[in-house]
Amino acid sequence: MISFLFIVNRALSSSTAANLSSKKMTAPGPRPLVLCGPSGSGKSTLLKRLFAEFPNTFGFSISHTTRKPREGEEHGVHYYFVERPEMEAAIAGDEFIETAEFTGNLYGTSKEAVREIQAQGRVCILDIEQKGVEQIRRTDLNPILIFNNPPSIKELERRLRQRGSETEESLAKRLNAAQVELDYGLTPGNFHKIINNVDIDVAYEEFRNFVVKELKEQEAQGVAITLK
Repeated sequence: MISFLFIVNRALSSSTAANLSSKKMTAPGPRPLVLCGPSGSGKSTLLKRLFAEFPNTFGFSISHTTRKPREGEEHGVHYYFVERPEMEAAIAGDEFIETAEFTGNLYGTSKEAVREIQAQGRVCILDIEQKGVEQIRRTDLNPILIFNNPPSIKELERRLRQRGSETEESLAKRLNAAQVELDYGLTPGNFHKIINNVDIDVAYEEFRNFVVKELKEQEAQGVAITLK
């Protein structure tokens, strides 16, 4: 996902999104689009195609994390890399929509990051974990919730091993987390749409058509959205 986030966030990020805010979250623009699914399930490919087809419609919020940058990652482009005490203080100050801890590191989406995208008149896309989905459901953002269902756990393991960035310990943690996400994602009522991502072309068509239908319904209700 690194190269994809680099391209998208280089084009769309703004320095103002780095400033956290404790104001109450409002929904001045289009409903955010939440895509959830295990690491390696193909989310980045779906989103890359969506951004390519509709370059003026969507914006990708930049998440905060306490983990250290990987090779090639840049602060304010791939993530906002912060120290744990700083992020814990911001969480305590209600400055985040959602947060989660994964493999010992905190991740989260600030309210200001989403406001920045909405202020541009774009649909804010959030690629978040199960706990983040549970938290954003409790806000007034009224998000569109989509779960990306991978072919199998075995296929996820193959893809993660192919990346070459995981130790056996971290791989085991990711696969355990993936099973929890699958159990949650396939539970009826937790998501508006489940994409069974076996064939990427078929999966993208289903994903794209569902998103476009949802956005056209918002347009009909008077929400300004640029579908191009």
